[in-house]
Amino acid sequence: MQVTRRQALGLSAGAAAFMAFAPAFADEAATEKMLKEFTGGKSPGSGKISLKAPEIAENGNTVPITVSVESDMTESSYVESVTLLADGNPNPGVATFHFSPMSGEASATTRMRLAGTQNVIAVAKMNDGSVFMDKKQVKVTIGGCGG
Repeated sequence: MQVTRRQALGLSAGAAAFMAFAPAFADEAATEKMLKEFTGGKSPGSGKISLKAPEIAENGNTVPITVSVESDMTESSYVESVTLLADGNPNPGVATFHFSPMSGEASATTRMRLAGTQNVIAVAKMNDGSVFMDKKQVKVTIGGCGG
C-alpha cells in the first residue's frame, strides 16, 4: 500500500491535534513513585499532620489548602519538610515546604490547581526519619453547579 504525501500530512496533523487536546493525568504509579521518593520507602503513619481542603471546590483553578503538623519544633524534634501531592494532576507533585526549629511552627497555606475531582495528599517528614500522611478528596465542580 502506498501512502501519498497528502495522506501522511493528514495523519500527522490528526495525531498532533489528538496529542494537543488529550488530557494528561498522572497515574497511581507516578503518585506512588513520588511518595516513595519523599519518604525514602517508609510507610507513612497517621496522625500529627492535618490537611484542610474544601470538600467541594467550585473553581479547580484556585483551591485553598492548609497543612499543619503537630511538633515542638525544637532541635531534638522538628518537621523537616512537608510535600503536597494531587493524584489526578498531570504532575502529582504540587509543592514542598521546608522547615527548621527556627520556623516556630510547621504550617503552610497555599492554593493549588486541580484538574478534576481527586485526592490531595500531604506527607510530613520529621527529623528522626518518621513520616506521616493525611489525605482528602476534593470534588471539583464544573461551572460551580455543585455536582
